[in-house]
Amino acid sequence: MKRKLIKILYWSPRILGILFIAFISLFALDVFSTGYTFHETVVALLIHLIPTIILIFALLIAWEWEMIGGIIYIVLGLCYIAGTWGKFGLATYLIIAGPLILIGLLFIVNKFIKDK
Repeated sequence: MKRKLIKILYWSPRILGILFIAFISLFALDVFSTGYTFHETVVALLIHLIPTIILIFALLIAWEWEMIGGIIYIVLGLCYIAGTWGKFGLATYLIIAGPLILIGLLFIVNKFIKDK
């Protein structure tokens, strides 16, 4: 049972990270409904995918170095809150920053469990 729990703890932040990256990437699709030219659409899509690229790098780092990656995820969540404070309702902060902080904490917990 303990071995199964360790395996779940190992994979859960990684799978949640992938799912969150896919979720954030969906927001980039709104550039296709704006009526831009092809070149403007490509540029807008690349700009909208910057958070996705940052999260992919964070996940790659966290996959190898859980402590550093966990801290990066938590910092990204806190930076989102600090950068957008007062612009959105509580639900938005919970939907965007909440998973980032949770994933970061799971990576850190996994590191401590793995070290024991």
